[in-house]
Amino acid sequence: MDFLLTAVYFVVVLGIIVLVHEFGHFAVAKLCGVRVETFSIGFGKRLFGVRRGDTDYRISALPFGGYVKMAGDNPGEAATDPGDFNAHPRWQRVLVALAGPICNFVLAFLIVFVVSMYHHEVEQYLGHPAVIEWVPAKTPAAALGVQAGDTIVHFDTIENPTWRDVAERSLLNLKQTVPFSYTHDGHRVNTSILVKSDGAQDDFSLDDVGFIPALQDAPIEVLHLESGMPAAQAGMQPGDKIVSIDGIQLHSVGALLAYMQDQAGKPATLVILRKGQPLTIHLTPQISDAANGDKQYRLGFQAMPTPTNIEHLPFRAALANSWKTNKHDSKLILSVLRRLFGGTVSVKNLSGPIGIGQQIGLAAKMGIWTVLMVMASISLNLGIFNLLPFPVLDGGMILFLAVEAVIRRDISQVWKERIYQAAFIVIILFAAFVIFNDMSKLSLFSHVKL
Repeated sequence: MDFLLTAVYFVVVLGIIVLVHEFGHFAVAKLCGVRVETFSIGFGKRLFGVRRGDTDYRISALPFGGYVKMAGDNPGEAATDPGDFNAHPRWQRVLVALAGPICNFVLAFLIVFVVSMYHHEVEQYLGHPAVIEWVPAKTPAAALGVQAGDTIVHFDTIENPTWRDVAERSLLNLKQTVPFSYTHDGHRVNTSILVKSDGAQDDFSLDDVGFIPALQDAPIEVLHLESGMPAAQAGMQPGDKIVSIDGIQLHSVGALLAYMQDQAGKPATLVILRKGQPLTIHLTPQISDAANGDKQYRLGFQAMPTPTNIEHLPFRAALANSWKTNKHDSKLILSVLRRLFGGTVSVKNLSGPIGIGQQIGLAAKMGIWTVLMVMASISLNLGIFNLLPFPVLDGGMILFLAVEAVIRRDISQVWKERIYQAAFIVIILFAAFVIFNDMSKLSLFSHVKL
């Protein structure tokens, strides 16, 4: 049943994303007077459809997205008709190429906007007293002697702040020293602290200051395991609850990660609850790429989300939140891509259809709103990926057109054909690698190593 639900969500999510992308190309091509021969929902054999003017609007057999076929759009194909794609001015062809990725960005923005208006999840801890669960080493808080379990009772101008107050006042005082008081063992300590920040405001985290909040009272619950990582190798299972690590009770992934970084990957002992029964597991954290491309000591599991409250943001606030979210995610994607091409992030971290399907399946277990947010993320990734300046991708076409505009003549058709043929082979090999890499991560193929 779970597989069937995942398959349905996978087809619908990817289908909508690809169709929106192709509709962008289609709409702008029509506006520019390019003759569109086919607009297909799905791939493969034509099942049924209708012809309107020059365009065959069809439903095809394989329901995995869709495609647009424009007259004279084959790489290196000479234009023989005014309606051919290659017969149009370069600026119009650039617009047609840009339209697909732009529609993916618009889709991501609209999805997050709608979710923000009707199901904006706010973590409950933000409204709670500022109890610190862990203080990472080599941070301003650690230098002051702040310890796990201490409570912030004054921050900047706020007495008895919540975590939301601490976060907001920190953003207003980046790289500044602010008044700071905390209680330790019932005694109040009055001092000041530097709001350390190594980047822009969007990249700021309270972890930089040394504050890792207590997010919940319940133990961390495992949702999904990464094949080949220490947690899976040690026999942990989805549904396990982590009671302690080396005798220390931590209740958030952030605190657990910070603890392991402080321990520099030393072997650890976990006490977990499985169906109410305590178990002891010994494992050694493994250094690997985190979601943002940084190297961290990790166990290799995804946790259940921490408790949240649901808010309905007003129109303007929802717009602002969607802009902020998509901007942050775009910067994260670009950062990972830079590190990928720079060799500091392994290509083994890339996901293909199987990996994407797994993420959609996990989201489906959490509800339709989570699926929508995953859909927005995939759409954003697809838009950015298609703008990469590589032949076969939209960005590659734009690069060719830009070069031709600079040299004021068309690149030789023979050279275009050779470049696109080579690029196509590279794309096929890359796709095969990513799919094989996805399969190697499945528990069924956990013995396969790349």
